[in-house]
This record gives sequence, C-alpha cells and structure tokens, in this order.
Amino acid sequence: MARKAVAQELSRERILEEARQLFAKHGYQTLTMRSIAQAMGYSHGALYYHFKEKADLFYTLVNEDFNMLLNRQREMLARTRMGDVGQLQKLMQEFIRFGLENPYHYEIMFMINDPELQKYSRTEQAECLDLFATVVRSVIARQPNNESKMYSLPWSLFMSMHGFISYNIHYQQSYEDVKKLAEQHVKFLSEGLLS
Repeated sequence: MARKAVAQELSRERILEEARQLFAKHGYQTLTMRSIAQAMGYSHGALYYHFKEKADLFYTLVNEDFNMLLNRQREMLARTRMGDVGQLQKLMQEFIRFGLENPYHYEIMFMINDPELQKYSRTEQAECLDLFATVVRSVIARQPNNESKMYSLPWSLFMSMHGFISYNIHYQQSYEDVKKLAEQHVKFLSEGLLS
C-alpha cells in the first residue's frame, strides 16, 4: 500500500480508532508505531506528530474509553434516584451495553493481560468500580443486616457482568443479539442482591 502524504490530514481521532482495533487484535507488544502507521497507509512520522510514543497512544485510548464509559454512567445516574434497585439495574445494563457495543474499547480497558499496560488503566478501572460500588452499597444499606456484604458484593456483581461481557465478546455477540439475555442476567443479579 502506498504511503499517503502527511498533508492528507491524518486526524488524531482516526489514529485512535484504528490503533484501538489493532491493539485489540494483535496485542500491545507486537505493535510498533511503524506497524500501526503502515496498517493505516501512512509513515510513522505522521503518528509521532500526534503521539510521542506507543505508550502515549495507548494511554490516550484507555483514558478516552474510561471517560466515555464514566460519563455515560454518570448521566444515567443523574436521572435516577440513589439507592434504588432500579437505578442499579440500569447501571448494570448500561455497563453491559457499553461493553458489547464497544468490544475493542472494552478489551483494552478490562481485558489486557500485560502487567506493563495494566498500570495505564489501574486508576480508571478503580474509578469505574468505585462508582459501581457506591450504587451497590446504597442499595445494600437499605436492607437490614447486610453490613458484611458491603465490600464483597460490589466486586462479585462487577465480576459477574464482566464475565457476561467477555464471554459474548469472545463469541462476537452484539448487544442486540443478547439484549434479552442481558436483561435477565441483570434481573437475576438484582434479585440475588435483595434475598
């Protein structure tokens, strides 16, 4: 493939979108700035205009993806009543929807298996889990004698949703393909919370 002139406007957004797919497909270690640029049909200098190194490009992806997820969740929470089981169900459904509608994003955010890369997402993952845990704990607080579940239950619910998402990503299922099953899964998790 012939390289395009830098003058043909290689946008930061286009680099991020294509790099996200490449990282998810090939992994972080196998890619270089040169191989990313080559896959896009540009010289690697065009990428360095926007990002100083591969780690900078990767961190920018992770940061943007978590901001997108957290903003969607916060907007949804602002429209519902805190401590309500319905709010928790909507939050869980939104998380599943995000993961399945954005599989490349989700894989980079939660499924990268590389200690060097996990440091780029640790803070953002914790912020996402903290937001979820706050909502779970507000529901648990309304139930008698549930103090022992305050810390273990948010993690268990989160991991259950993660398993649902990663399984369906693996089998290339879209959110629409499994929407009814996702709703049942969320309902089942919520009912278990209340028992």
